[in-house]
Amino acid sequence: MTFNELYCGRFAPSPTGRLHAGSLTTALGSYLEAKSRGGRWLLRIEDLDGPRTMPGAADDILRVLECLGFAWDGPVVYQSQRHDLYRAALDDLIHRGQAYRCSCTRREIQALAVAGVDGMVYPGTCRNGCLPRRATSWRLRVSSEAQSFVDRLHGPVTQSLERDVGDFVLLRADGFWAYQLAVVVDDALQGVNDVVRGADLLVSTPRQIWLQHCLGLAHPDYCHLPLLVNRAGEKLSKQTLAPEISSAAALEELLRAMARLGHTPEECLNSVTEFWLWAESAWSLERVSKGPISV
Repeated sequence: MTFNELYCGRFAPSPTGRLHAGSLTTALGSYLEAKSRGGRWLLRIEDLDGPRTMPGAADDILRVLECLGFAWDGPVVYQSQRHDLYRAALDDLIHRGQAYRCSCTRREIQALAVAGVDGMVYPGTCRNGCLPRRATSWRLRVSSEAQSFVDRLHGPVTQSLERDVGDFVLLRADGFWAYQLAVVVDDALQGVNDVVRGADLLVSTPRQIWLQHCLGLAHPDYCHLPLLVNRAGEKLSKQTLAPEISSAAALEELLRAMARLGHTPEECLNSVTEFWLWAESAWSLERVSKGPISV
């Protein structure tokens, strides 16, 4: 599979709460990176985890983005409407012998595993078969070869999936699709060839590159923007009570987000329209810090 030469980026929020400063900063950086390259910018709602989805949050995110002057290309995609696509990808991996059932509980894994870069390293207990004693998940076999890529902001990144992660989940035992599978399938089918997102997802990128390889998909380029953290050093998120974005103060919210990305206008801007004219002409990834950024 090959991507078109035209740049295609995206913003993919999870509707577990309303838009906050961290997600707005990511949206702005991804949008300006796309527009500065004359490319397309897509919007995808990652609403796979039903129990964590906040009623009305998806519509509210779209409304606030629109009030702030964001304009996306094409219809909004909802992951909750794409289960057949994820099932087809999993069936392909199963057919190739690259995915297998796993009946391990979290407690069983913790009893045998060591700490990795993103939780516990799966010890491979069910690689050669599992006991049909309970609901099972599906895992992807990883390679012993290191996975490497160059992040446009952070530079070279290398990770050994076998040592640092282990075989990872594609479909959870409770029937919910794992983020890794859904995001890889969606980016490929939507033609996304450049992913600009938060640095909290930097550690999961090698897993996605390996999964792209297993599915015969092209690898997008990646750029991970700095995280916003509170005074305690915690990632600014819905869980850490990040303040919601006010569409009534659109210009002020946009200017604050742009300042976090290293850009401050030399002259006073009086409207959202003036902001976008300035932002699209002033944008430079070289001015963005690797972070994290305290707010």
